Amino acid sequence: MEMNHVLVVEDDKEIREGVQIYLKSQGYEVFQAADGMEGLEVIEREEIHLAIVDIMMPRMDGIHMTMKLREKYDFPVIMLSAKSEEVDKVMGLNIGADDYVTKPFTPMELMARVNSQLRRYKRFMEKLEPKENVHMIGGLEINEDTVQVTVDGSLVKLTPIEYKILLLLAKSPGHVFSAEEIYERVWQERAINTDTIMVHVRNIREKIELDPKNPKYLKVVWGVGYKIEKQP
Repeated sequence: MEMNHVLVVEDDKEIREGVQIYLKSQGYEVFQAADGMEGLEVIEREEIHLAIVDIMMPRMDGIHMTMKLREKYDFPVIMLSAKSEEVDKVMGLNIGADDYVTKPFTPMELMARVNSQLRRYKRFMEKLEPKENVHMIGGLEINEDTVQVTVDGSLVKLTPIEYKILLLLAKSPGHVFSAEEIYERVWQERAINTDTIMVHVRNIREKIELDPKNPKYLKVVWGVGYKIEKQP
């Protein structure tokens, strides 16, 4: 099982090392920093999955550190503060923190927040991971598990043959398939009359393209065949 890396950014050495002890007892690998600038340096060097950041620190405080890290990273940030005023909590959450713990806190409370945020982050990252059976080309998405096609989130209804043709092309964006190759791959038999491919392609375009006469996805390479255009 992969060990989660937690960064503790706190200028009070006693608190920082106390938090590290409890985190390590829960199976986390811990990195320490005494202020925001040190914290950002650690983040650049190490893979961090969650940061616990004190608000009041010398050189660079937790607010500015969180603002800077949010320019590049989306892992959870739990802010610590000795103050209980609502304005600090709101400010921390508004600039990108995910949770807020007021000092003094119990180790059990902090560990519960850490565990909760890491579970939520893990679920979020799993959703972002590309799935082998889902093919996305720009706003075009083909899901082999559900046999569904969507364009910019809207469901597109294709016939079984249209779906098979589109899936074949979408699995190899940029690759040009001849009409004969499409026929033989989709119908699983030798191509005799490929005019039907032209008709199916026209029908697919009518369904997936905003402007079928100026297609974004399904392109004809004249004299060669058809392809799904790669999207930026």
